[in-house]
Amino acid sequence: MGRHRRPGGHEACVAGSTILYPIDHPEKFEKFGMTPSRGVLFYGPPGCGKTLLAKAVASECSANFVSIKGPELLTMWFGESEANVREVFDKARAAAPCVLFFDELDSVGVARGSGGGDAGGAGDRVMNQLLTEIDGVGVKKNVFFIGATNRPELLDEALLRPGRLDQLIYIPLPDLPARQNILEATLKKSPIAPNVPLPFVAQKTEGFSGADLAELCQRAAKAAIRDAIAAEELKAGDDAMDDGAASEIGRKKHFEEAFAGARRSVAATDLAKFDQFRKKFDPVYMTQSGGGSGMVINWPDGPGIGGGNAAAAADDDDDLYG
Repeated sequence: MGRHRRPGGHEACVAGSTILYPIDHPEKFEKFGMTPSRGVLFYGPPGCGKTLLAKAVASECSANFVSIKGPELLTMWFGESEANVREVFDKARAAAPCVLFFDELDSVGVARGSGGGDAGGAGDRVMNQLLTEIDGVGVKKNVFFIGATNRPELLDEALLRPGRLDQLIYIPLPDLPARQNILEATLKKSPIAPNVPLPFVAQKTEGFSGADLAELCQRAAKAAIRDAIAAEELKAGDDAMDDGAASEIGRKKHFEEAFAGARRSVAATDLAKFDQFRKKFDPVYMTQSGGGSGMVINWPDGPGIGGGNAAAAADDDDDLYG
């Protein structure tokens, strides 16, 4: 993926700029006296490519990629989970520039005080250690933290404050063009019959996640493989049999059989939870969805805070230091 070409859409562009700009343009941040953002949260339905997007961002930035699943850090031994968190961040700092990807962040980033009587507040200690490491993750080296979760409402809000995971990026279910691209990528090595239009299949799969589409293709392929094996067995007994039809792995009946067993893994209730989270933490989305009004800023006419009239009145007063 080219450094200046971001085909991943708005989500990839935002995440890419968060990581890429400090690497390519550190002088700009220094000029404007700002510390670059160090954390991004990808949230959305399962099976929609959050991990792939994180890998694509790391590749685009020519950065190393360290991936960890949250549950892998948790142990039953006192203090060992916190040590595992420190070890992961030390590994990322040693590999800088590095993208540290935390999958299933909700397993270790759960809101403090919600442990339900866990052993000695182990969950809270792990959470505190995680916050400490994120605060110091990029002090001296280019280390960027990307968290991913399907359950953002469980996260401790301290993780989401500015300076930590201050870029919240929603990864939605794929739209029609995305579904067609996923189908084409999944079936690029499969011979598809001419009478099976993938754009039509994409239209029939509204509400499917990327994982659901992959399962649909796998079901169709399994049906085709079964027919191909049956055709070969028949041909073994009749060499004159024409197996031309059996050589097409993507026939209509295979997809019809796949659709019969296909399912949407993301329910409407799950999408409603994501919508509520977006309205709480994304003011722009809140305004666009009609749930609020954007802030109206009436800038003063002159350099004075109170506007031109206030500045003029101030000029009439005696100068205290005159």
